[in-house]
Amino acid sequence: MQHIHRTMKIKSLLFIFLTLLLCAGCSNNVPISGQVTYSDDGNPLTTGTVCFQTESFVARGNLQSDGTYHMSSVTEKDGLPSGLYQISVINAVEGLGEDDGIRIPLIDPKYNDSATSGITFEVTRSNKRFNFTVDRYKPVKR
Repeated sequence: MQHIHRTMKIKSLLFIFLTLLLCAGCSNNVPISGQVTYSDDGNPLTTGTVCFQTESFVARGNLQSDGTYHMSSVTEKDGLPSGLYQISVINAVEGLGEDDGIRIPLIDPKYNDSATSGITFEVTRSNKRFNFTVDRYKPVKR
């Protein structure tokens, strides 16, 4: 019986330690925000989701009507841990009609994948704002 109580106590202490470690890691997050605009005219991209990712971590920020975003990793606008991130923009589409399900891409498809977007950003305590541009979608002429 004493062995079971001791094991439970160790597990409880381990859980508390890991929780505190996780919370300490979250408090070190850097609040990241920015704006996404089109490269041809500087107008804001008003729909979609900006994704920052590493090999083991992905965070997202929804684009607002003025093209701005705030990164969230666990809770809304909680920022990101420091490090080098590859950037992608997903769901940047507009619908032709509410019921037809047809969606037209607004940006070049290369931005849908962080491996092909060509955009990176180093998050540091002094590097908290990241504005970048994207190219418009150009339909292939046949």
